[in-house]
Amino acid sequence: MNNMLKTILYFLLISLLPSVSLNSQKMQSDNGDGTYTNPVIYSDFPDPDVIRVDSIYYFVSTTMFIFPGVTILKSYDLVNWEYCSNAVQRMDFHPYYNLDGGNRYSHGQWATSLKYKNGKYYLLFITLDEGGFLVTATNPEGPWQIKKLPRGFYDPGLFFDDNGKIYVAHGYNNISVTELDTNFVAKGNDVLVFSGDIRSGLEGAHVYKINGYYYLYCTYGGGDGFQVALRSQNIYGPYEEKIVIRDNGNLGTGIHQGALIETQTGEWWSVIFQDGGAFGRFPTLQPVTWIDDWPMVGVNGKGVVTYQKPNVGKEYPITILPTSDEFDLPAGKAGSTKLGLQWGWNHNPDSTKWSLSDSPGYLRLSTAKVVSNLRDARNTLTQRIFAYYSNSVFTTATIKININNMVDGDVAGLAVFQDPYAFIGIKQISGSKYVVMVNNGKSIDSAIINTSTIYLRAYAKYGTSRASFAYSLDNQSFTKLGNELAMRFNLSIFTGNKFCLFNYATITTGGFVDFDWFRISTPTTTDIKPDEGSLNEIPRTFFLGQNYPNPFNPSTQIKYAVPKSAYITLRVYNLLSQEIATLYKGICQPGNYEMTFDGSNLVSGVYLYQLSANNPESSLPTGKEDSGQVFVETKKLILLK
Repeated sequence: MNNMLKTILYFLLISLLPSVSLNSQKMQSDNGDGTYTNPVIYSDFPDPDVIRVDSIYYFVSTTMFIFPGVTILKSYDLVNWEYCSNAVQRMDFHPYYNLDGGNRYSHGQWATSLKYKNGKYYLLFITLDEGGFLVTATNPEGPWQIKKLPRGFYDPGLFFDDNGKIYVAHGYNNISVTELDTNFVAKGNDVLVFSGDIRSGLEGAHVYKINGYYYLYCTYGGGDGFQVALRSQNIYGPYEEKIVIRDNGNLGTGIHQGALIETQTGEWWSVIFQDGGAFGRFPTLQPVTWIDDWPMVGVNGKGVVTYQKPNVGKEYPITILPTSDEFDLPAGKAGSTKLGLQWGWNHNPDSTKWSLSDSPGYLRLSTAKVVSNLRDARNTLTQRIFAYYSNSVFTTATIKININNMVDGDVAGLAVFQDPYAFIGIKQISGSKYVVMVNNGKSIDSAIINTSTIYLRAYAKYGTSRASFAYSLDNQSFTKLGNELAMRFNLSIFTGNKFCLFNYATITTGGFVDFDWFRISTPTTTDIKPDEGSLNEIPRTFFLGQNYPNPFNPSTQIKYAVPKSAYITLRVYNLLSQEIATLYKGICQPGNYEMTFDGSNLVSGVYLYQLSANNPESSLPTGKEDSGQVFVETKKLILLK
């Protein structure tokens, strides 16, 4: 462990980042000249609901299966945000949240409604499997109390009317309004008030009462999502509809789903997100102009990129959400039992299998149960990856880990996690330790090592949706290991890619590792040689390459290029047009990609592979894969055994 003086100096430098940059990389939205640049947070904070209480703004986001979760941020100017709390410490409403017999990937908490009334904060959300939940607190920093409701409401918009009544707007395609009693139980039947008539996917209703109108601020969701307002002088309608913004902004995806906020000076704004590809969904801050009692978002129908900051009556300092951790914080002393708010566990943790006090100044992860892979491992500690306003930088995570106390079969290290995932780690086999690189469950490369401490590094590049991995024995010279991970935002997980610290057993429990620190940097180049420079280029057109080798046995590589955000399917068929395999299905950001097709279980013959690109709206739950097709191409491949 570094001595205390080095630790203090490190965090002193980190604290100076808002005014003194350690490099030239832009780290935050605030430009320091009275303007800001979108996204207002360049990381995975989707489904925002935002309220103002006096002079403080509060922001809730979706975290799904990560706990502590249901993250609350706070700000004084809508631009500079800091962590406030994680409202739900754990979900003890089904064994799957403990990774016991199953999981809650792509499920769990989402699209939370945030409200404040008479000194109390309210969070209302749904899980697809367990139903509705209400979480309350008198202090937004906690403690929060959670209770399960008799029923759930899809994408709920909680509303306290000025006549004392409580309502919730909810639904997908068909938006209903339901009156609730003071226990937040439905008093009667749902009342259908509006059916989406532009296309499928109307959801995410937020409810407001402004100048005599009830507004349902909704989205037609998906990669090309857009925002509408529904208004009526009666909570039950009839409602009229208007598109308030339909623009792909600077990220090439639709600006949609968020909240309306009035500042203390009378300005109106919307915190509303965009799909950002592999790193997740990013909130933007858009000005709102009222025209004929409609809240028109952006400027002249377009989302702003760089714009004047909101007028909140005074200036506030620049803040940067924390990432790096020496594991001496947040209590400011070694032995703290509380992790920083940037961290969350993959599903509920086993609190007996991790510690900041067993070895003060280190995070100790003990193996919790015997599993076969990272997806099933308990006590995997995660945090969001930030893009930092550049397509060219690598968001680079480095860890220092002591591996003396591993036992045979243990695997510990640093991962980039979504579907697919990859990691670099240490595996102990027959008393020897190997540094290994695993890509989506497949061991790619390894090297034997003889050391008690090792440095592991992951390079994640937003501009190419690629990640690579390296290790070092001295934290000076890093050696690349394995191949690249083609990061995806896959709906099977439904959160952005995350950096993860992990330690799991494949034979028996009892081992542990100590993480000394976790540090983030943003170089524009890696200190390792990339496999293929062309992967760093953004293509101009869709392209499907000829597989190589061809003929092949048993596997071959297929390259393809995506010039703009699109819903991609890459499939293999036999000559009877019967599908053999789906190599990829989901939204891709612009970039060059490479997939491996394994024909080990097939007979020799001629097969076909097809790349299809569609508008991103095809990712909707009810979307059709052939909607808005922009590219399709088919090629032959030959398996010769």
